[in-house]
Amino acid sequence: MTQSDNPVRPVDMKSLWTRMITESQVCCDPLVMGLLATGISNHENFSTALAAMIGRKLGDHFVSRDELTRLVTECYEAVPDIVCAGAADLIAIRERDPACPDFVTPFLFFKGFHAVQCYRVASWLWHGGRRHLALHLQSRGSELFAVDIHPAAVLGRRILFDHGTGIVVGETSVIEDDVSLLQGVTLGGTGKHAGDRHPKIRRGVLIGAGAKVLGNIEVGEGAKIGAGSIVLEAVPPYTTVVGNPAKRVGTRHLGLPSLTMDQTLPPIDYII
Repeated sequence: MTQSDNPVRPVDMKSLWTRMITESQVCCDPLVMGLLATGISNHENFSTALAAMIGRKLGDHFVSRDELTRLVTECYEAVPDIVCAGAADLIAIRERDPACPDFVTPFLFFKGFHAVQCYRVASWLWHGGRRHLALHLQSRGSELFAVDIHPAAVLGRRILFDHGTGIVVGETSVIEDDVSLLQGVTLGGTGKHAGDRHPKIRRGVLIGAGAKVLGNIEVGEGAKIGAGSIVLEAVPPYTTVVGNPAKRVGTRHLGLPSLTMDQTLPPIDYII
């Protein structure tokens, strides 16, 4: 599959928000209705709701909820594309995750989504020269979500951090569009090297739970990394690797495994 075989649909923000408002009005549980109102229906649009959600989640006695909400709103007004990226992430989760019944659920409750949106604001701060504040948001995100994404890393759109717990993304990592990572994934270095030292994850890659990808290596478009694997060498496009250290298995596959979330491995003997 080439990129042209999977055209990217533009995000219709108005339709997405209308759908979320409708979904938020379905629940009749009195203990949850206030949460749905505070998180969704009390807001004018997706942007204001997302800013309020980040402020509510990450605010503390150092940077209050209201101050943080204003900061995130400033970020979204300065770079509206960041809001569009967040909406694209949400749509990707709805399409790929079988545990996701609607858009409201990941928006309010999925910490993988929350962590990526926190990163997007921290990255804006980092590149705007407000690095200590960016690192504060990184720290808060790590404390709250158990997901640690350096604000200098580069993340594309339609990113799925499934479950999220234990994911670490190093400073010089690159994650392109349409990538799916499961819990416990590390994109790390191999030691105390300086400079460009972290993995480059190309479009459509699926990385299974607990896998570690270490060093300035490239995982090619459409590759699949089996759960628990330790990847120390470059992975060719549309190739499955598994093991410690990771080795190629089977033949080149078709399509983008991040979209299908197919974590099965080729039918071969894995006993060494």
